[in-house]
Amino acid sequence: MRDCAIVRLPKFFTQGKAVFITGCDSGFGFALAKYLHKLGFTVFAGCLLKESGGDGAAALEGLHSDRMKVVQLDVCSEEQVTRAAEFVRENLEDPERGLWALVNNAGVSAFGEVEFTSMETYKRVSEVNLWGTVRVTKALLPLVRRAEGRVVNMAGMFGRMGHGQRSADCVSQHAVEGFSDCLRHEMKPWRVAVIVVEPGNFSAAAGILTRDAVAAAADRLWAEAPAGVQEDYGKAHFERRVASVRAHCGGGERDVAPVISAVADAVRSRHPFTRYNPMETHWWIRMQVMTHLPAAVSDWLYF
Repeated sequence: MRDCAIVRLPKFFTQGKAVFITGCDSGFGFALAKYLHKLGFTVFAGCLLKESGGDGAAALEGLHSDRMKVVQLDVCSEEQVTRAAEFVRENLEDPERGLWALVNNAGVSAFGEVEFTSMETYKRVSEVNLWGTVRVTKALLPLVRRAEGRVVNMAGMFGRMGHGQRSADCVSQHAVEGFSDCLRHEMKPWRVAVIVVEPGNFSAAAGILTRDAVAAAADRLWAEAPAGVQEDYGKAHFERRVASVRAHCGGGERDVAPVISAVADAVRSRHPFTRYNPMETHWWIRMQVMTHLPAAVSDWLYF
């Protein structure tokens, strides 16, 4: 579960190895970029807000290290992904040795019951979480193959189980899991490992879905819902559901360390796990129940 990475041995040497990480403006990506740099990796840190003066990009550039290379990257932009991949090729210490690891970390989140969630929201979440992962992977996979390295994809516990009000997240994360499984099978002959990291509730630690964001989104969800949906569900029901999301945001882990430890192990271990589950014990048990027992049992326990 959450501490699996602590006992993993042996590790690869980090000297001369390079890692590309997406979503390094804040949260997991920012912390991971600093941690892997500290371990000795050359880090290519993809930041959405580099060109607009983002604090995360500025802090990473402020390390003034030849091994920390901050790259402008919107994973939804074919042009920026292509440009970033070319930057990596041109700045690798030894391009013939390739890129040791790609960590697809960039992600967004949304909430709302299906009838309150717009098609635009479904598309926006999947464009980042799913198609961003596919787009960046395709651009950098030749370099990872050359290194016989690994691809680490961040999904989440909602990639393994459904959850009310989180269908947009579940759709994208389930798809990332499926993409990762297919890629793992394809990459086995190339000796490239493909790993999925499935964090639990780290909303408070990573700021993925804050209470303020929930409040703002809730007003929009209600205002944009069709009159018939508003009438059938009722404002009282809607507010109860929003309150449950706010509680979720305020709970969970408050330290990103378990996730950083899991990803670092996935990058460094000679024999990484296929999946890492840094999450609280009750979420891990729930995930096992919902993925291994008949649906009638898990529905009775949790819904």
